[in-house]
Amino acid sequence: MSLLSLNTALTEAVGQLPNSDTPRLDAEVLLCHVLGVARSYLYAWPEKILTAHQSAQFQALLARRAQSEPIAYLTGRKEFWSLELQVTENTLIPRPETELLVEQALARLPHDSEAQLIDLGTGTGAIALAIATERPHCRVLATDKSAAALKVAQANAIRLGLHQVEFVLSEWWAALADIKATVIVSNPPYVAAYDPHLSQGDVKSEPQSALVAGVDGLADIRQLIAQSFSHLLAGGWLLLEHGYNQAEAVRTLFEQYGYEAVTTYNDLAQLPRVTAARKPNL
Repeated sequence: MSLLSLNTALTEAVGQLPNSDTPRLDAEVLLCHVLGVARSYLYAWPEKILTAHQSAQFQALLARRAQSEPIAYLTGRKEFWSLELQVTENTLIPRPETELLVEQALARLPHDSEAQLIDLGTGTGAIALAIATERPHCRVLATDKSAAALKVAQANAIRLGLHQVEFVLSEWWAALADIKATVIVSNPPYVAAYDPHLSQGDVKSEPQSALVAGVDGLADIRQLIAQSFSHLLAGGWLLLEHGYNQAEAVRTLFEQYGYEAVTTYNDLAQLPRVTAARKPNL
């Protein structure tokens, strides 16, 4: 194998990723992962020569990316809310639009709040850990039905020093007895079983159990809205992420189960992404 400079290796890599919408960016991220450097290094030292071992590692990652394996799974990490999180094939890949859910939860928690917050279906722990970072006095409980996913979330919490977050293996409320919270958040499965997006992009590599929710994509949302009411303190909030075309159905479900102040919020793409509702003060 002939030894290449960083710049030449990247230029050749672009042609190896014909199915990527961002081949140069993908190649740069993967090469940085191999070298253990920031992207600025690639521009500062474009003529630096890769070792044979580094070239082999880079080529192996490019081959996997060419088969549409997500970048986050190839590097094992993804940034969310300025936190670098470990990601594995057992978890969903945190996405920027989910930061809206964090923002709306924080808006309902004063900076010095010691309230109980519960994150249902935590995956990598992204939502719970972002909130714990911003509200260090809150009692944060995160659950997931996947032991493998929960292990990833716990590892992220330890590495970030967020020891106040508690993790419980539970399918929604099954293992949580009669605990009550001021704020409950969830990014549940909300993709319809036969949605064509399931076979496209990164989604086709992610765990289907964390994506699919029945024929209409609302099965888990229905369950969460119905069951969470009794776990909210009076005046407490339930906030759910959902599909861009599900907002009206989600609002209707909230109203059917007696919630008030039902409000939908748009993400940065101006798509309805999060709906929040409050349990009345009885």
